[in-house]
Amino acid sequence: MKERVCERVRRLAAYVPGEQPREPGLVKLNTNENPYPPSPLAVEAGQRIEPAELRRYPDPLNSEVRRAVAEIHGVAEEQVFAGNGSDEILALCSRAFVEDGGRIGYLEPSYSLYPVLAAIRGVETVPVSLDERFDWNGDAPDADLFFLTTPHAPTGRCWPVEAVSGFCRRFDGVVVLDEAYAEFAPTDGLALARGRPNVLVVRTLSKAYALAGLRVGYAMGAPELIAALFKIKDSYNLDRFSQRVAAAALRDQAHMRANVAKIRATRERLAGRLREMGFEVHPSETNFLWVRPSGITAVGLLQALRKEGVLVRWFSGARTEAYLRITIGTDAEIDRLLAALHYVLDTRA
Repeated sequence: MKERVCERVRRLAAYVPGEQPREPGLVKLNTNENPYPPSPLAVEAGQRIEPAELRRYPDPLNSEVRRAVAEIHGVAEEQVFAGNGSDEILALCSRAFVEDGGRIGYLEPSYSLYPVLAAIRGVETVPVSLDERFDWNGDAPDADLFFLTTPHAPTGRCWPVEAVSGFCRRFDGVVVLDEAYAEFAPTDGLALARGRPNVLVVRTLSKAYALAGLRVGYAMGAPELIAALFKIKDSYNLDRFSQRVAAAALRDQAHMRANVAKIRATRERLAGRLREMGFEVHPSETNFLWVRPSGITAVGLLQALRKEGVLVRWFSGARTEAYLRITIGTDAEIDRLLAALHYVLDTRA
């Protein structure tokens, strides 16, 4: 009998998203969502859409979103691409900038979607291992495309600007600076995207803008690279509702920054409390913390916290299995986490 699914897909180990629970009342600190509402201007923009507008296809160029991005970041509109979440853009990059038989590089550990994208393309992966302290030495491998997560996930650290700049100069292929958490960090790679022909910065509205349910991301870089993404995208990759709401959210920078400031403050409070409890807490410039528990295994604590109604994230694998990733929630949610931690650890003492 002829196989109906191609061999590459049969062998594929698919990306596994974080748990999206149905039970009410859980404290959800496992998928790096923003704990605060999105901009009121974004909500209002969505409410103003007339039902008759939905009869028509949306703008295939996503012009309203791209204009907003261009205005905010000081780039030309032809240097901006908008996509169905940053994940769509990453997938398009794997198709646009890697020849058949080519190679895709990324840091190890980092975003687990990268090797999946390479497997879908059927190309070789070139992981660059971080050291035992999750430091990166800036090595530039032989590859066509490199996904550089900065600030880094899952550790939360921000790579020095000089290290990123030097890497982009040495690397011959296309560098995608995956900046999903850029708004939480003190530095970014925007100058590299403006000035270098081989660099794209990719961002999302899922984190700082509190629009994970909308699925909107964008890329900035050289017009030649942006044009390549346009050639291979779906005809209408952002619906009319998403375009309208995303553009309004982008233009409300004050709301975004206020939410980011609250999350940063809560992050530092949580980091301090966890260190007092004996946890190893890595420096973070994101909306999460990467921590190694004390007195209990990471997977054991993951399971115990879930019984107490708190979800955090654990990644299997030799490099990551000793750690938990904890999303920064509201102050009230973090208080529930801390209470659950004290209960779990005290009952084991």
